[in-house]
Amino acid sequence: MRTTSAISQSPSRAGGPAVRFAVVGVPGNRRVTLFRDAVRAAGLPAARVVPWLDVLGGKAVFRRGETVRMDSPGEDAEVERLLRSVDDPTRVEGTALWYTRFTGAVRTVARAADAAGAVLLDAPGDVAVLFDKRLCHAVLDGAGVPVPASPTSGAAAPVVRDWADVRERMAQHRMPRAFVKLAHGSSASGVLAVETAGPGRVRATTSVERDTSGRLFNSLRVRRCTTEREVAAIVDALAPDGLHIERWLPKASQCGRSADLRVLVVAGRATHAVVRTSHSPMTNLHLGGERGSLDEVRAAVEAAGGSWAEALAVCERAAACFPDTLCVAVDLLPATGWRRFAVGEVNAFGDLLPRLTGLPGSGFEGLDTYATQVVAVLNRTRNHRASATP
Repeated sequence: MRTTSAISQSPSRAGGPAVRFAVVGVPGNRRVTLFRDAVRAAGLPAARVVPWLDVLGGKAVFRRGETVRMDSPGEDAEVERLLRSVDDPTRVEGTALWYTRFTGAVRTVARAADAAGAVLLDAPGDVAVLFDKRLCHAVLDGAGVPVPASPTSGAAAPVVRDWADVRERMAQHRMPRAFVKLAHGSSASGVLAVETAGPGRVRATTSVERDTSGRLFNSLRVRRCTTEREVAAIVDALAPDGLHIERWLPKASQCGRSADLRVLVVAGRATHAVVRTSHSPMTNLHLGGERGSLDEVRAAVEAAGGSWAEALAVCERAAACFPDTLCVAVDLLPATGWRRFAVGEVNAFGDLLPRLTGLPGSGFEGLDTYATQVVAVLNRTRNHRASATP
């Protein structure tokens, strides 16, 4: 389905040569396929795929005038092996090495694109911050974006070495409930929702599984750890990769399930939003979370005397911290009562939201997340050409 706004930005009306896309990603996976479909639907030349394997192997080539979009390197076992040095992609460990190698690969893309005269849609500096939760938290906090309190925010924060450090930070900052996250994790990998109630009274909710040899694996099953010894063993194994601690904020609920939102911001505008609900603290859809009703969220916010427009504005302020990146996905945490919101995370590759169409009034109604990004680039290109015309 295409809206009037999409049709009006077709290549034939934008003027000048058609935009040519190259997408750095994993050939054939859903993300790349959906983006290429959107490019094709816009009547543009087929998007050329540059595999992450070529980037890591020093063989990536870009062409003058191309618009280069980077996508997730996930869902490729060989890419995962090269980035994390693990043979099983479900392993949790190795995220610090992944971060070092991935941000290096992003810089390689940027250098190659710049040398070829191509335009990059994702700034390497932005990507480096987005994939370090400690740095991202500090940037958001410094910009006045509401975020959960954190004792690990910023590059100067003390390193968390083990479970004892986590307990100490939680006690010092009066956090009986906190999220403990891998600094460079994604998709809830390595996340623990920790609750404490005095010495020895600890439990945690997590999707991490630990085998008999102490290795950690991601699971699609969220489970409870009910002893401090079990929680400590997982945290101690995660700590070498870097940990981030945030206050566990009580969230609003929908139909008796904890709720939050993922809001896509494209070219500075909130364009798509999905409600995620769960009986567990992790609302990720791949962990059993379910899509909720956005209409009910908007009604609840307005009934509580809040402002849906302000909730979206919070997401746009978060995205504005990364002005050189076309698209980010903001995890928006509604407080109990639906009047206040905080930003949990900002994601570089959070746009895989199949069948979700643009928000009313966004200008992208009827368009999915990928078509929206294509139109945003066409808009930008048209405006650039218009400003360059004498």
